[in-house]
Amino acid sequence: MSAAVPDTPRWPAALPDHGRFAYRPIHRRPDWQWPGGARLAVYLGYNLEHFAFGDGLGAALGPVSPHPDVLNFSWREYGNRVGAWRCLDLFDQLGLPAGTLVNTALYDHCPELVQAHVARGDEIVGHGHTNAERQGGWSEGHERELLASCRARIARESGRAPAGWLSPWISESPRTPDLLAETGYAYTLNWCHDDQPVPLRTRSGTALWSVPYPQELNDIPMLVARQMDTRDFFALVQDHFDEMLLQARAQPLVMGLALHPYIVGQPHRLRHLRGALEAFARARDAGRIWFTTPGAIAAHMQALAAERPGEFA
Repeated sequence: MSAAVPDTPRWPAALPDHGRFAYRPIHRRPDWQWPGGARLAVYLGYNLEHFAFGDGLGAALGPVSPHPDVLNFSWREYGNRVGAWRCLDLFDQLGLPAGTLVNTALYDHCPELVQAHVARGDEIVGHGHTNAERQGGWSEGHERELLASCRARIARESGRAPAGWLSPWISESPRTPDLLAETGYAYTLNWCHDDQPVPLRTRSGTALWSVPYPQELNDIPMLVARQMDTRDFFALVQDHFDEMLLQARAQPLVMGLALHPYIVGQPHRLRHLRGALEAFARARDAGRIWFTTPGAIAAHMQALAAERPGEFA
């Protein structure tokens, strides 16, 4: 005898939702322009990170060994000692600003590296204290302390409090956007759900802008996790750029490129990065793109939302 079929399904009618933003298809959005009449905003999300020796998390070049994992620690440290300075030279040669995502542990380890970015006018973005840890599983008080202390230290050491945040390993608790707004941040790079900035709802009622941060135009998931060839990765970057220029004729868009100097600062990869950034610089010089920083993108959207209330919710 077959079992009776229940009258109602056992699963809920709707899946749990974050409540941060409503669904809104890309073709049903208000129109605007970036500064200078550009339709595509492009920025570098340039990650400067420091890792605990003998403890915690970290990207791996080779098999992870029990701590102290000298192979993988020293590979990452190459970025701060060599790769980051090579990248800085390249940014200077092309006159490109960077959204520099900073672990505050760098102020103890190599403060001159952060100062070099401040001196050239780069935006300093909060990126936790160290990428050896994740904040998503912490208590609310512990997470609030991290956000506030990183903001205060960047303000003290570099002269300006950061407007934006990227969590180490994109790790969030259910409260992270609320805490970011409450501790003074204006935007987050944690969400990769759109090609336009989107305001996130928070419990205080203060909007927190989500500026698109890439997880495919990103050297860690592509070159390390997926082991993509460097030539293929930067061909992907060029293809993405060309297609977004085409799509941006219809609506304004954002394209970020996420980089880590211990990866792209290796000489054989820097050569391919150079070609990609030269293409960006040519497009900037021709007035085809707005080459900027994530903070400038968020500030532009804040101003637009104030001028046109209700359109960007």
